[in-house]
Amino acid sequence: MPKVLISDDLSPRAAQILAARGIEVDMLPGITAGELKSRIVDYDGLAVRSATKATSELLAHAPKLKIIGRAGIGVDNIDVAAATERGIVVMNTPYGNSTTAAEHAIAMLFALCREIPAADRSTQAGKWEKSRFMGVELTGKTLGVVGCGNVGASVAVRALGLRMKVLAYDPFLSSERAIDLGVEKVSFDELLARADFVTLHTPLTEATKNMIDAAAIAQMKRGVRLVNCARGGLVIEKDLAAALDSGHVAGAAIDVFVEEPARKNPLFGRDNVVATPHLGAATTEAQENVAVQIAEQMADFLLTGAVANAVNVPSLTAEEAKRIRPYIRLAEQLGSFAGQLTEEGITAISVEYEGAIAELNVKPLTAIMLAALLAPQLASVNMVNAPVICRERDIRVSETRRAEAVDYQTLIRVVVTPNGPVAERRPREVAGTLFGGDKPRIVSVEGIPLEAELGGNMLFVRNLDKPGFIGALGQTLGAASINIATFHLGRTAPGQDAICLVEVDQPLSSALLDTVCGLPNVIQVKSLRF
Repeated sequence: MPKVLISDDLSPRAAQILAARGIEVDMLPGITAGELKSRIVDYDGLAVRSATKATSELLAHAPKLKIIGRAGIGVDNIDVAAATERGIVVMNTPYGNSTTAAEHAIAMLFALCREIPAADRSTQAGKWEKSRFMGVELTGKTLGVVGCGNVGASVAVRALGLRMKVLAYDPFLSSERAIDLGVEKVSFDELLARADFVTLHTPLTEATKNMIDAAAIAQMKRGVRLVNCARGGLVIEKDLAAALDSGHVAGAAIDVFVEEPARKNPLFGRDNVVATPHLGAATTEAQENVAVQIAEQMADFLLTGAVANAVNVPSLTAEEAKRIRPYIRLAEQLGSFAGQLTEEGITAISVEYEGAIAELNVKPLTAIMLAALLAPQLASVNMVNAPVICRERDIRVSETRRAEAVDYQTLIRVVVTPNGPVAERRPREVAGTLFGGDKPRIVSVEGIPLEAELGGNMLFVRNLDKPGFIGALGQTLGAASINIATFHLGRTAPGQDAICLVEVDQPLSSALLDTVCGLPNVIQVKSLRF
Protein backbone atom coordinates (compact mmCIF):
# COMPACT_ATOMS: atom_id res chain seq x y z
CA MET A 1 0.00 0.00 0.00
CA PRO A 2 1.50 3.41 -0.98
CA LYS A 3 2.02 5.93 1.83
CA VAL A 4 1.51 9.70 1.53
CA LEU A 5 2.49 12.37 4.04
CA ILE A 6 0.55 15.65 4.11
CA SER A 7 2.93 18.11 5.78
CA ASP A 8 0.96 21.36 5.38
CA ASP A 9 -2.51 22.52 6.32
CA LEU A 10 -4.73 21.02 3.60
CA SER A 11 -8.46 20.45 3.65
CA PRO A 12 -9.34 17.13 5.36
CA ARG A 13 -10.89 16.12 2.05
CA ALA A 14 -7.40 15.37 0.71
CA ALA A 15 -6.77 12.68 3.31
CA GLN A 16 -10.28 11.30 2.84
CA ILE A 17 -9.80 10.93 -0.91
CA LEU A 18 -6.41 9.24 -0.55
CA ALA A 19 -7.69 6.83 2.10
CA ALA A 20 -10.76 5.98 0.03
CA ARG A 21 -8.44 5.01 -2.84
CA GLY A 22 -6.57 2.58 -0.60
CA ILE A 23 -3.57 4.80 0.16
CA GLU A 24 -2.20 5.09 3.69
CA VAL A 25 -2.04 8.76 4.65
CA ASP A 26 -0.63 10.74 7.57
CA MET A 27 -1.55 14.39 8.18
CA LEU A 28 1.18 16.28 10.05
CA PRO A 29 0.63 19.98 9.35
CA GLY A 30 3.22 22.14 11.04
CA ILE A 31 5.86 19.39 11.17
CA THR A 32 9.33 20.87 11.61
CA ALA A 33 12.02 20.52 8.96
CA GLY A 34 14.02 18.25 11.24
CA GLU A 35 11.08 15.98 11.97
CA LEU A 36 10.16 15.84 8.31
CA LYS A 37 13.70 14.83 7.38
CA SER A 38 13.60 11.91 9.81
CA ARG A 39 10.12 10.72 8.77
CA ILE A 40 10.15 11.20 4.99
CA VAL A 41 12.14 7.99 4.51
CA ASP A 42 8.96 5.88 4.79
CA TYR A 43 6.77 7.71 2.25
CA ASP A 44 5.98 7.30 -1.45
CA GLY A 45 4.29 10.69 -1.73
CA LEU A 46 4.50 14.14 -0.11
CA ALA A 47 1.62 16.66 -0.33
CA VAL A 48 2.44 20.30 0.47
CA ARG A 49 1.21 23.84 0.13
CA SER A 50 3.76 26.63 0.49
CA ALA A 51 5.05 26.17 4.04
CA THR A 52 7.02 22.95 3.53
CA LYS A 53 10.35 23.42 1.77
CA ALA A 54 11.16 20.35 -0.31
CA THR A 55 14.89 21.03 -0.54
CA SER A 56 17.58 18.85 -2.09
CA GLU A 57 18.73 18.07 1.47
CA LEU A 58 15.27 16.78 2.38
CA LEU A 59 14.97 14.74 -0.80
CA ALA A 60 18.30 13.07 -0.06
CA HIS A 61 16.55 11.45 2.92
CA ALA A 62 13.60 10.20 0.84
CA PRO A 63 14.70 7.03 -1.02
CA LYS A 64 11.11 5.82 -1.58
CA LEU A 65 9.60 9.16 -2.61
CA LYS A 66 8.00 9.02 -6.05
CA ILE A 67 5.85 12.14 -6.11
CA ILE A 68 5.52 15.59 -4.54
CA GLY A 69 2.10 17.21 -4.90
CA ARG A 70 1.78 20.98 -4.51
CA ALA A 71 -1.75 22.08 -3.64
CA GLY A 72 -1.50 25.32 -5.59
CA ILE A 73 0.32 26.76 -8.58
CA GLY A 74 3.79 27.92 -7.57
CA VAL A 75 6.48 25.30 -6.94
CA ASP A 76 9.29 27.62 -5.84
CA ASN A 77 9.23 25.92 -2.40
CA ILE A 78 10.21 22.67 -4.15
CA ASP A 79 13.67 22.01 -5.58
CA VAL A 80 12.33 20.72 -8.88
CA ALA A 81 15.81 20.11 -10.31
CA ALA A 82 16.79 17.94 -7.34
CA ALA A 83 13.47 16.09 -7.51
CA THR A 84 13.92 15.45 -11.22
CA GLU A 85 17.47 14.20 -10.69
CA ARG A 86 16.13 11.71 -8.16
CA GLY A 87 13.27 10.64 -10.41
CA ILE A 88 10.53 12.25 -8.32
CA VAL A 89 7.48 13.59 -10.15
CA VAL A 90 6.45 17.11 -9.11
CA MET A 91 2.79 18.03 -9.65
CA ASN A 92 0.79 21.18 -9.00
CA THR A 93 -2.83 22.27 -9.39
CA PRO A 94 -2.77 25.15 -11.88
CA TYR A 95 -6.55 25.41 -12.20
CA GLY A 96 -7.78 24.93 -8.65
CA ASN A 97 -7.31 28.49 -7.45
CA SER A 98 -7.11 30.50 -10.69
CA THR A 99 -10.53 32.09 -10.15
CA THR A 100 -9.72 33.03 -6.57
CA ALA A 101 -6.31 34.45 -7.54
CA ALA A 102 -7.82 36.46 -10.39
CA GLU A 103 -10.55 37.88 -8.15
CA HIS A 104 -7.96 38.91 -5.57
CA ALA A 105 -5.93 40.74 -8.23
CA ILE A 106 -9.04 42.62 -9.35
CA ALA A 107 -9.92 43.41 -5.72
CA MET A 108 -6.41 44.76 -5.18
CA LEU A 109 -6.78 46.84 -8.33
CA PHE A 110 -9.99 48.43 -7.00
CA ALA A 111 -8.52 48.95 -3.54
CA LEU A 112 -5.48 50.63 -5.06
CA CYS A 113 -7.22 52.98 -7.46
CA ARG A 114 -9.81 54.08 -4.85
CA GLU A 115 -7.39 54.09 -1.85
CA ILE A 116 -9.84 51.97 0.11
CA PRO A 117 -7.48 50.68 2.88
CA ALA A 118 -6.18 54.16 3.77
CA ALA A 119 -9.68 55.63 3.59
CA ASP A 120 -10.96 52.88 5.87
CA ARG A 121 -8.25 53.52 8.48
CA SER A 122 -8.90 57.26 8.36
CA THR A 123 -12.67 56.93 8.67
CA GLN A 124 -12.51 54.44 11.54
CA ALA A 125 -10.14 56.80 13.33
CA GLY A 126 -12.97 59.36 13.43
CA LYS A 127 -11.65 61.53 10.62
CA TRP A 128 -13.73 62.57 7.67
CA GLU A 129 -11.13 63.24 4.96
CA LYS A 130 -13.35 63.03 1.93
CA SER A 131 -11.24 65.41 -0.15
CA ARG A 132 -8.00 63.55 0.72
CA PHE A 133 -8.88 60.32 -1.05
CA MET A 134 -9.23 61.27 -4.69
CA GLY A 135 -9.14 58.04 -6.68
CA VAL A 136 -9.01 57.16 -10.35
CA GLU A 137 -11.40 55.19 -12.54
CA LEU A 138 -10.60 51.87 -14.18
CA THR A 139 -13.01 52.35 -17.07
CA GLY A 140 -11.17 53.33 -20.23
CA LYS A 141 -7.73 52.77 -18.71
CA THR A 142 -5.11 50.38 -20.08
CA LEU A 143 -4.21 47.32 -18.05
CA GLY A 144 -0.95 45.52 -18.84
CA VAL A 145 -1.12 41.80 -17.95
CA VAL A 146 2.35 40.25 -17.65
CA GLY A 147 1.85 36.49 -17.96
CA CYS A 148 -1.34 35.34 -19.65
CA GLY A 149 -1.73 31.80 -18.34
CA ASN A 150 -4.74 30.59 -16.35
CA VAL A 151 -4.74 33.41 -13.80
CA GLY A 152 -3.58 36.16 -16.14
CA ALA A 153 -6.23 35.23 -18.69
CA SER A 154 -8.91 35.25 -15.98
CA VAL A 155 -7.78 38.72 -14.89
CA ALA A 156 -7.87 39.92 -18.50
CA VAL A 157 -11.44 38.70 -19.00
CA ARG A 158 -12.59 40.46 -15.83
CA ALA A 159 -10.78 43.66 -16.78
CA LEU A 160 -12.45 43.66 -20.17
CA GLY A 161 -15.77 43.39 -18.33
CA LEU A 162 -14.79 46.60 -16.53
CA ARG A 163 -14.41 48.31 -19.92
CA MET A 164 -10.61 48.44 -19.68
CA LYS A 165 -8.25 48.00 -22.61
CA VAL A 166 -5.98 45.01 -21.97
CA LEU A 167 -2.42 44.52 -23.22
CA ALA A 168 -0.82 41.12 -22.68
CA TYR A 169 2.80 40.05 -22.65
CA ASP A 170 3.54 36.34 -22.57
CA PRO A 171 6.15 34.62 -24.75
CA PHE A 172 3.88 31.57 -24.96
CA LEU A 173 0.69 33.46 -25.86
CA SER A 174 -0.36 32.69 -29.43
CA SER A 175 -1.97 35.30 -31.63
CA GLU A 176 -5.08 33.12 -31.89
CA ARG A 177 -5.40 32.86 -28.11
CA ALA A 178 -4.96 36.63 -27.75
CA ILE A 179 -7.78 37.21 -30.22
CA ASP A 180 -10.02 34.74 -28.38
CA LEU A 181 -9.39 36.56 -25.08
CA GLY A 182 -9.88 39.99 -26.63
CA VAL A 183 -6.44 41.27 -25.59
CA GLU A 184 -3.69 42.94 -27.57
CA LYS A 185 -0.48 40.90 -27.63
CA VAL A 186 2.56 43.16 -27.19
CA SER A 187 6.21 43.02 -26.20
CA PHE A 188 7.26 43.50 -22.59
CA ASP A 189 8.75 46.93 -23.33
CA GLU A 190 5.63 48.11 -25.14
CA LEU A 191 3.40 46.95 -22.30
CA LEU A 192 5.45 48.88 -19.76
CA ALA A 193 5.36 52.02 -21.90
CA ARG A 194 1.61 52.01 -22.56
CA ALA A 195 -0.08 50.59 -19.45
CA ASP A 196 -1.80 52.71 -16.79
CA PHE A 197 -1.88 49.66 -14.52
CA VAL A 198 0.49 46.69 -14.60
CA THR A 199 -0.43 43.35 -13.04
CA LEU A 200 1.98 40.41 -12.75
CA HIS A 201 0.94 36.78 -13.25
CA THR A 202 4.08 34.82 -14.12
CA PRO A 203 5.85 32.00 -12.28
CA LEU A 204 9.15 32.76 -10.59
CA THR A 205 11.93 31.47 -12.85
CA GLU A 206 15.44 32.55 -13.74
CA ALA A 207 13.94 34.43 -16.67
CA THR A 208 11.34 36.31 -14.59
CA LYS A 209 13.23 36.88 -11.34
CA ASN A 210 13.62 40.63 -10.65
CA MET A 211 11.90 41.47 -13.95
CA ILE A 212 10.45 44.63 -12.37
CA ASP A 213 13.59 46.56 -11.46
CA ALA A 214 14.57 50.23 -11.67
CA ALA A 215 15.12 49.98 -15.43
CA ALA A 216 11.73 48.40 -16.04
CA ILE A 217 10.01 50.96 -13.81
CA ALA A 218 11.72 53.79 -15.70
CA GLN A 219 10.01 52.56 -18.89
CA MET A 220 6.57 52.85 -17.27
CA LYS A 221 4.34 55.91 -17.44
CA ARG A 222 4.67 58.38 -14.61
CA GLY A 223 1.71 57.70 -12.31
CA VAL A 224 1.50 53.99 -13.15
CA ARG A 225 0.08 51.61 -10.57
CA LEU A 226 1.49 48.11 -10.03
CA VAL A 227 -0.24 44.95 -8.78
CA ASN A 228 1.70 41.82 -7.83
CA CYS A 229 -0.31 38.80 -6.73
CA ALA A 230 2.06 36.28 -8.31
CA ARG A 231 5.50 35.87 -6.70
CA GLY A 232 7.53 38.25 -4.57
CA GLY A 233 10.80 37.64 -6.41
CA LEU A 234 9.42 39.22 -9.57
CA VAL A 235 9.93 42.71 -8.13
CA ILE A 236 13.03 44.33 -6.65
CA GLU A 237 11.28 45.82 -3.64
CA LYS A 238 13.78 48.61 -2.91
CA ASP A 239 13.53 49.80 -6.52
CA LEU A 240 9.74 49.91 -6.27
CA ALA A 241 9.96 51.73 -2.93
CA ALA A 242 12.21 54.37 -4.48
CA ALA A 243 9.78 54.83 -7.38
CA LEU A 244 6.87 55.21 -4.94
CA ASP A 245 8.81 57.83 -3.01
CA SER A 246 9.63 59.78 -6.18
CA GLY A 247 6.04 59.64 -7.40
CA HIS A 248 6.94 57.85 -10.63
CA VAL A 249 4.78 54.97 -9.41
CA ALA A 250 1.52 56.29 -7.96
CA GLY A 251 0.70 53.18 -5.98
CA ALA A 252 1.28 49.46 -5.58
CA ALA A 253 -0.87 46.57 -4.42
CA ILE A 254 1.29 43.69 -3.19
CA ASP A 255 0.16 40.26 -2.02
CA VAL A 256 3.54 38.50 -2.21
CA PHE A 257 6.98 39.36 -0.90
CA VAL A 258 10.56 38.22 -1.34
CA GLU A 259 10.68 37.07 2.28
CA GLU A 260 7.55 35.57 3.80
CA PRO A 261 6.16 35.94 6.38
CA ALA A 262 6.92 39.61 5.70
CA ARG A 263 7.49 41.19 9.10
CA LYS A 264 9.53 44.09 7.75
CA ASN A 265 9.66 45.34 4.20
CA PRO A 266 10.78 48.51 2.39
CA LEU A 267 7.26 48.85 0.96
CA PHE A 268 5.51 49.00 4.33
CA GLY A 269 4.31 52.20 5.97
CA ARG A 270 2.99 53.95 2.86
CA ASP A 271 -0.59 55.04 2.25
CA ASN A 272 -0.12 54.36 -1.48
CA VAL A 273 0.72 50.70 -0.87
CA VAL A 274 -1.98 48.07 -0.33
CA ALA A 275 -0.46 44.97 1.27
CA THR A 276 -2.02 41.58 2.00
CA PRO A 277 -0.39 38.44 3.47
CA HIS A 278 -0.30 36.19 0.39
CA LEU A 279 -4.08 35.84 0.16
CA GLY A 280 -4.27 35.09 -3.57
CA ALA A 281 -5.55 31.56 -3.01
CA ALA A 282 -7.14 32.14 0.39
CA THR A 283 -10.79 31.32 -0.13
CA THR A 284 -12.71 28.36 1.18
CA GLU A 285 -13.53 27.25 -2.34
CA ALA A 286 -9.94 27.47 -3.59
CA GLN A 287 -8.46 25.55 -0.67
CA GLU A 288 -11.05 22.83 -1.06
CA ASN A 289 -10.45 22.66 -4.81
CA VAL A 290 -6.65 22.39 -4.68
CA ALA A 291 -6.76 19.83 -1.85
CA VAL A 292 -9.20 17.63 -3.77
CA GLN A 293 -7.29 17.99 -7.03
CA ILE A 294 -3.85 17.20 -5.64
CA ALA A 295 -5.17 14.19 -3.73
CA GLU A 296 -6.83 12.80 -6.86
CA GLN A 297 -3.75 13.45 -8.99
CA MET A 298 -1.41 11.79 -6.49
CA ALA A 299 -3.71 8.78 -6.08
CA ASP A 300 -4.00 8.36 -9.86
CA PHE A 301 -0.22 8.43 -10.22
CA LEU A 302 0.54 6.04 -7.37
CA LEU A 303 -2.18 3.55 -8.38
CA THR A 304 -2.37 3.78 -12.18
CA GLY A 305 0.69 5.69 -13.37
CA ALA A 306 -1.41 8.60 -14.66
CA VAL A 307 0.45 11.91 -14.64
CA ALA A 308 -1.55 15.17 -14.49
CA ASN A 309 -0.20 18.72 -14.20
CA ALA A 310 3.39 17.59 -13.65
CA VAL A 311 6.05 20.25 -14.03
CA ASN A 312 8.94 17.87 -14.79
CA VAL A 313 7.47 14.96 -16.82
CA PRO A 314 4.92 14.65 -19.66
CA SER A 315 1.31 14.46 -18.56
CA LEU A 316 -0.57 11.20 -19.02
CA THR A 317 -4.25 10.67 -18.24
CA ALA A 318 -5.51 7.47 -16.63
CA GLU A 319 -7.12 6.50 -19.94
CA GLU A 320 -3.90 7.22 -21.83
CA ALA A 321 -1.92 5.24 -19.26
CA LYS A 322 -4.25 2.29 -19.86
CA ARG A 323 -3.85 2.55 -23.63
CA ILE A 324 -0.05 2.76 -23.65
CA ARG A 325 0.48 0.17 -20.89
CA PRO A 326 1.04 -2.71 -23.38
CA TYR A 327 3.75 -0.63 -25.06
CA ILE A 328 5.68 0.14 -21.87
CA ARG A 329 7.42 -3.23 -21.75
CA LEU A 330 8.24 -2.97 -25.46
CA ALA A 331 9.73 0.52 -24.97
CA GLU A 332 11.82 -0.76 -22.03
CA GLN A 333 13.10 -3.73 -24.05
CA LEU A 334 13.99 -1.64 -27.09
CA GLY A 335 15.81 0.95 -24.99
CA SER A 336 17.64 -1.67 -22.97
CA PHE A 337 18.61 -3.62 -26.11
CA ALA A 338 20.02 -0.52 -27.82
CA GLY A 339 21.76 0.62 -24.64
CA GLN A 340 23.45 -2.75 -24.06
CA LEU A 341 24.64 -2.87 -27.68
CA THR A 342 26.17 0.60 -27.41
CA GLU A 343 29.52 0.50 -25.65
CA GLU A 344 30.64 4.03 -26.64
CA GLY A 345 29.29 7.41 -25.61
CA ILE A 346 26.13 8.60 -27.32
CA THR A 347 25.68 11.59 -29.61
CA ALA A 348 22.03 11.26 -30.61
CA ILE A 349 18.93 9.13 -30.00
CA SER A 350 16.06 8.98 -32.47
CA VAL A 351 12.74 7.38 -31.56
CA GLU A 352 10.24 6.62 -34.32
CA TYR A 353 6.59 5.61 -33.90
CA GLU A 354 4.62 4.13 -36.80
CA GLY A 355 1.04 2.97 -37.16
CA ALA A 356 -1.41 2.74 -34.25
CA ILE A 357 1.10 3.83 -31.60
CA ALA A 358 1.67 7.14 -33.41
CA GLU A 359 -1.89 8.16 -32.53
CA LEU A 360 -1.26 7.89 -28.78
CA ASN A 361 0.53 10.08 -26.21
CA VAL A 362 4.05 8.73 -26.70
CA LYS A 363 6.02 11.24 -24.60
CA PRO A 364 6.06 8.93 -21.54
CA LEU A 365 7.15 6.01 -23.74
CA THR A 366 10.08 8.02 -25.05
CA ALA A 367 11.09 8.90 -21.49
CA ILE A 368 10.83 5.23 -20.44
CA MET A 369 12.90 4.17 -23.45
CA LEU A 370 15.59 6.77 -22.71
CA ALA A 371 15.83 5.57 -19.12
CA ALA A 372 16.26 1.94 -20.19
CA LEU A 373 18.79 2.95 -22.84
CA LEU A 374 20.95 4.96 -20.43
CA ALA A 375 20.71 2.45 -17.56
CA PRO A 376 23.59 0.20 -18.70
CA GLN A 377 25.97 3.15 -18.45
CA LEU A 378 24.44 5.25 -15.68
CA ALA A 379 23.10 4.60 -12.19
CA SER A 380 19.79 5.92 -10.81
CA VAL A 381 18.24 6.85 -14.12
CA ASN A 382 14.47 6.74 -14.69
CA MET A 383 11.77 8.24 -16.89
CA VAL A 384 11.75 11.47 -14.88
CA ASN A 385 15.43 12.35 -15.04
CA ALA A 386 16.42 10.60 -18.30
CA PRO A 387 15.48 13.56 -20.59
CA VAL A 388 17.40 15.93 -18.29
CA ILE A 389 20.46 13.67 -18.32
CA CYS A 390 20.37 13.65 -22.13
CA ARG A 391 20.33 17.45 -22.23
CA GLU A 392 23.14 17.72 -19.69
CA ARG A 393 25.28 15.33 -21.76
CA ASP A 394 24.47 17.01 -25.09
CA ILE A 395 22.67 13.93 -26.38
CA ARG A 396 20.23 15.04 -29.07
CA VAL A 397 16.86 13.35 -28.73
CA SER A 398 14.35 13.39 -31.57
CA GLU A 399 10.88 11.90 -31.78
CA THR A 400 8.94 11.30 -34.98
CA ARG A 401 5.49 9.87 -35.67
CA ARG A 402 3.99 8.37 -38.79
CA ALA A 403 0.39 7.24 -38.60
CA GLU A 404 0.64 5.15 -41.76
CA ALA A 405 1.51 1.53 -40.98
CA VAL A 406 4.17 -0.03 -43.21
CA ASP A 407 5.13 -3.65 -42.43
CA TYR A 408 3.40 -3.86 -39.05
CA GLN A 409 0.19 -2.41 -37.64
CA THR A 410 2.29 -0.69 -35.00
CA LEU A 411 6.06 -0.24 -34.75
CA ILE A 412 8.57 1.48 -32.48
CA ARG A 413 12.15 2.00 -33.63
CA VAL A 414 15.08 3.48 -31.70
CA VAL A 415 18.29 4.54 -33.42
CA VAL A 416 21.37 5.38 -31.36
CA THR A 417 24.27 7.34 -32.84
CA PRO A 418 27.51 6.76 -30.88
CA ASN A 419 30.32 9.24 -30.34
CA GLY A 420 33.37 9.34 -32.56
CA PRO A 421 34.31 10.62 -36.02
CA VAL A 422 31.27 10.97 -38.26
CA ALA A 423 32.63 8.49 -40.81
CA GLU A 424 33.03 5.84 -38.10
CA ARG A 425 29.67 6.26 -36.39
CA ARG A 426 27.61 3.13 -37.01
CA PRO A 427 24.12 3.71 -35.66
CA ARG A 428 22.60 1.03 -33.43
CA GLU A 429 19.03 0.37 -34.51
CA VAL A 430 16.41 -1.81 -32.85
CA ALA A 431 12.72 -2.01 -33.78
CA GLY A 432 9.82 -3.86 -32.24
CA THR A 433 6.08 -4.38 -32.29
CA LEU A 434 3.33 -6.07 -30.30
CA PHE A 435 1.96 -9.47 -31.22
CA GLY A 436 -1.54 -10.31 -30.06
CA GLY A 437 -1.96 -6.74 -28.78
CA ASP A 438 0.32 -7.06 -25.76
CA LYS A 439 3.32 -9.35 -26.49
CA PRO A 440 6.56 -7.46 -27.28
CA ARG A 441 8.59 -8.73 -30.22
CA ILE A 442 11.87 -7.54 -31.71
CA VAL A 443 11.50 -7.37 -35.50
CA SER A 444 14.70 -5.67 -36.63
CA VAL A 445 18.23 -5.22 -35.28
CA GLU A 446 20.68 -2.92 -37.04
CA GLY A 447 18.56 -3.08 -40.18
CA ILE A 448 18.48 -6.89 -40.25
CA PRO A 449 14.94 -8.33 -40.03
CA LEU A 450 14.20 -11.08 -37.51
CA GLU A 451 11.39 -11.84 -35.10
CA ALA A 452 12.32 -12.61 -31.52
CA GLU A 453 10.72 -12.70 -28.09
CA LEU A 454 13.21 -11.56 -25.47
CA GLY A 455 13.84 -13.64 -22.37
CA GLY A 456 15.77 -12.88 -19.22
CA ASN A 457 19.17 -13.98 -20.63
CA MET A 458 19.97 -13.44 -24.28
CA LEU A 459 23.07 -14.00 -26.39
CA PHE A 460 23.54 -11.56 -29.26
CA VAL A 461 25.97 -12.45 -32.03
CA ARG A 462 26.68 -10.47 -35.20
CA ASN A 463 28.55 -12.51 -37.78
CA LEU A 464 29.14 -13.17 -41.46
CA ASP A 465 26.59 -15.57 -42.91
CA LYS A 466 28.87 -18.53 -43.63
CA PRO A 467 28.19 -22.29 -43.49
CA GLY A 468 29.00 -24.00 -40.23
CA PHE A 469 28.45 -21.05 -37.92
CA ILE A 470 25.19 -22.28 -36.36
CA GLY A 471 26.64 -25.70 -35.68
CA ALA A 472 29.78 -24.24 -34.13
CA LEU A 473 27.76 -21.93 -31.89
CA GLY A 474 25.43 -24.72 -30.77
CA GLN A 475 28.36 -27.01 -30.03
CA THR A 476 30.10 -24.30 -28.01
CA LEU A 477 27.03 -23.61 -25.89
CA GLY A 478 26.36 -27.30 -25.42
CA ALA A 479 29.93 -27.95 -24.30
CA ALA A 480 29.44 -25.27 -21.64
CA SER A 481 26.14 -26.91 -20.50
CA ILE A 482 24.13 -23.89 -21.65
CA ASN A 483 20.56 -24.82 -22.49
CA ILE A 484 18.99 -22.99 -25.44
CA ALA A 485 15.39 -21.81 -25.01
CA THR A 486 14.85 -20.04 -28.37
CA PHE A 487 17.02 -19.39 -31.42
CA HIS A 488 16.40 -16.53 -33.88
CA LEU A 489 18.31 -15.71 -37.06
CA GLY A 490 18.33 -12.85 -39.55
CA ARG A 491 20.58 -11.71 -42.39
CA THR A 492 20.89 -8.96 -44.95
CA ALA A 493 21.72 -11.33 -47.85
CA PRO A 494 23.37 -14.74 -48.33
CA GLY A 495 26.98 -14.57 -47.20
CA GLN A 496 26.60 -11.05 -45.81
CA ASP A 497 25.96 -9.63 -42.32
CA ALA A 498 23.83 -11.82 -40.09
CA ILE A 499 22.48 -11.70 -36.56
CA CYS A 500 21.85 -14.52 -34.13
CA LEU A 501 19.71 -13.90 -31.04
CA VAL A 502 19.59 -16.81 -28.61
CA GLU A 503 17.61 -17.08 -25.39
CA VAL A 504 19.42 -19.22 -22.82
CA ASP A 505 18.41 -20.51 -19.41
CA GLN A 506 21.29 -19.05 -17.40
CA PRO A 507 23.70 -16.10 -17.44
CA LEU A 508 26.77 -16.45 -19.67
CA SER A 509 30.29 -16.17 -18.26
CA SER A 510 32.91 -13.83 -19.67
CA ALA A 511 35.05 -16.84 -20.57
CA LEU A 512 32.25 -18.36 -22.64
CA LEU A 513 31.62 -15.04 -24.41
CA ASP A 514 35.32 -14.89 -25.30
CA THR A 515 35.09 -18.42 -26.72
CA VAL A 516 32.07 -17.47 -28.87
CA CYS A 517 33.85 -14.32 -29.99
CA GLY A 518 36.74 -16.50 -31.19
CA LEU A 519 34.56 -18.57 -33.50
CA PRO A 520 35.13 -18.07 -37.24
CA ASN A 521 33.26 -15.17 -38.89
CA VAL A 522 32.05 -13.66 -35.57
CA ILE A 523 32.06 -9.85 -35.53
CA GLN A 524 30.42 -8.95 -32.18
CA VAL A 525 29.20 -10.85 -29.13
CA LYS A 526 27.12 -9.46 -26.27
CA SER A 527 25.32 -10.98 -23.30
CA LEU A 528 22.01 -9.16 -22.81
CA ARG A 529 19.82 -9.14 -19.70
CA PHE A 530 16.13 -8.19 -19.68
